Amino acid sequence: MGNERAGAIFAVIMAGGSGTRFWPLSRKARPKQFLPLTGAKTMIAETFDRVQGLAPMANSFVVCGALHAAPAARLLKGLPKANVLVEPEARNTAPAIALACAHVAHRDPKGVMVVMPSDQHVADPRGFRLALRAAIDVAQSGQIVTLGIKPTRPETGYGYIQVGAPLQPPASKVARFVEKPDLETAQRYLASGDYLWNAGIFVFRADVMLAAFAELMPELARPLELLRTTIGTKKYPAALKKFFPKMPATSIDYGVAEKAANIAVVRADCGWSDVGSFSALPELRPLDSHGNVVEGNAFVIDSSRCVVLAGKRPLAVVGMKDVVVIDAGDAVLVLPKDKAQDVRKVVEALKAAKLERYL
Repeated sequence: MGNERAGAIFAVIMAGGSGTRFWPLSRKARPKQFLPLTGAKTMIAETFDRVQGLAPMANSFVVCGALHAAPAARLLKGLPKANVLVEPEARNTAPAIALACAHVAHRDPKGVMVVMPSDQHVADPRGFRLALRAAIDVAQSGQIVTLGIKPTRPETGYGYIQVGAPLQPPASKVARFVEKPDLETAQRYLASGDYLWNAGIFVFRADVMLAAFAELMPELARPLELLRTTIGTKKYPAALKKFFPKMPATSIDYGVAEKAANIAVVRADCGWSDVGSFSALPELRPLDSHGNVVEGNAFVIDSSRCVVLAGKRPLAVVGMKDVVVIDAGDAVLVLPKDKAQDVRKVVEALKAAKLERYL
């Protein structure tokens, strides 16, 4: 980098997800990231807490939809109003990150952005921050850095990153990104030690990512440039409404990460989980003597390894094993724990039945 000035650090929390796998607790107005699934705080508040100390409050952003802007601002006390970036419509992660890039570059073109989802759990925040600090150092030199999580089991529900040649320590080049594998392949990945879980967490300089968009996603870069010229002016709201929907609805992985030559990975061993469904909660919450997760006014009798979340009214579960029972007051979910991913099918069925009021 020579005598170049190091960019300031910016934290960007992506809060646009719908969290359909946590219905009936998760709804359009209160998706997964606004639920206290792993502790007393909501997941977005826990995410925000984890990056305090890396970036000042003035350099922290949240990207979300219009429906969630007010709840996000209320939960993240002290966050400047201008730092809640509202997407006119959901367009996947590439446009959301592009919007954040535009705002950070307006303040500091060489600003280093730490971009992370708002709905993940980290058991060791200190270890997480250490990995992020290492990634920030590597990103200052012009790399797009992703955080790779050290696998603890042959997980088939996550994408993987194959680690390539060493770079600036402790980073390595990314050899390739791999989609969710079958069990046999996941076991092979775990045994090799050359593969990490893809957590969807990225660290990069704003100008580096803008250059990557221009090279790899010109169809996104064109409307983005027109939008960027209006930031800080009265024309911005109209320009956002006009140009953001013209950006392709593509993930940052597919649009940039899988194609970029300057993509690096830093390993993190921090007790990470994407909290993908109700079946993940036993790994993250206290258990009773029979391995059950129990919350609210629940009575779990002669049952083991269950997830039972009740509200104010009594909920009794008797003689069951490995089931999920959720009472949200106006809707109830019951299913085997190994079918927890199928909650999405319930959401689709409710849409088909035109029961939108329960979504």
